[in-house]
Amino acid sequence: MTLLEQIKMGQLPQHMALIMDGNGRWAQARGLPRVAGHRAGAEAAERLIRFAGERIGLTHLTLFAFSAENWTRPRDEVSFLMDLLQEFIDEKEKEFVEAGTRLHVAGDLAKLPTSLRRTVERVVQRTTTGKKMHLTVALNYGGRQDLVQACAGIAREVEAGRMRPDEVNEETIALRLYTGEIPDPDLVVRTSGELRLSNFLLWQAAYAELYFTDTLWPDFTPAELVRAIDAFQRRDRRFGGLRGGSQ
Repeated sequence: MTLLEQIKMGQLPQHMALIMDGNGRWAQARGLPRVAGHRAGAEAAERLIRFAGERIGLTHLTLFAFSAENWTRPRDEVSFLMDLLQEFIDEKEKEFVEAGTRLHVAGDLAKLPTSLRRTVERVVQRTTTGKKMHLTVALNYGGRQDLVQACAGIAREVEAGRMRPDEVNEETIALRLYTGEIPDPDLVVRTSGELRLSNFLLWQAAYAELYFTDTLWPDFTPAELVRAIDAFQRRDRRFGGLRGGSQ
């Protein structure tokens, strides 16, 4: 039995999120500049998106591409990442349309370079009819910032009289998050051996299964993705209850 045959296609996570970590260390281990690791990481992301959609049939996939904290990195590295992201999204536009992949971007786009922001807006618009897979790219994203902007939006509605304070609940907050259109992740995967969420989907991942691997992101192959799903399917998800609804 192959590794792919081990997973149950009827029990896939509805939404899988990936923290793509380890590009710099991958490059350093090979005596290469950090930007070479980011380029290799983009190639790994491309392979995973295609495999997840065509071979497995995942319906929701989220990739943590650039955090709100990443702006503190060296200016040349940030500039390279912005150019790489624009190149990636621009080049994948035609494939996304043909594959039925809908692109969504979670994060504050206002701080992005104008050219990248326009590319994102164009591809998001062109792929709105995609039904096969909903691909979310977390770009200039932070979980705490996400909660702040959602609460600020609610506060404005209360101030304007369009909402009462007693109407604020988990649903009203969740709908105003950057990911309000999509289900919460069932599985969050982080590569490179780090054991933390790093401000990623803090609200949304409240009941997600977490999977950590020492594999650096550029080496995260489709087989690694299948192993993560296999591990997920072996978990007993109770959401605070007891197995089988026992009292």
